[in-house]
Amino acid sequence: MGNSDPAEMAAKKASHPAGFFRSRWQGAAPLDRLFWRDLVLVGTAINAAASVLALILLGLKMPLALVLAVHFAPVPYNIFLTLAVWRTAEKSGGLKASLMMIGSALWLILVVVV
Repeated sequence: MGNSDPAEMAAKKASHPAGFFRSRWQGAAPLDRLFWRDLVLVGTAINAAASVLALILLGLKMPLALVLAVHFAPVPYNIFLTLAVWRTAEKSGGLKASLMMIGSALWLILVVVV
């Protein structure tokens, strides 16, 4: 009754927030998933939501410090994702991994500036 399938246990562990970050940092997540889903899709959505919220706060004449804090709140997560892509791509090697490293660096610059 207490015995679980190892794959099931790994999936449960990865679904935990610490497991999510650990798997990305250690290069355990597939590079395609890390780059396309986590960085490009989810990361961009988080940045867009933060920017929209910051613009709403600015329109409501909230303090500029709050507006800037909301706008730049995703930056640590963006840096984490970019570094995770780099770490995973370095393990993978090849042209595709190199392009993903360049793409993640350009993405980071884009989301921080815009």
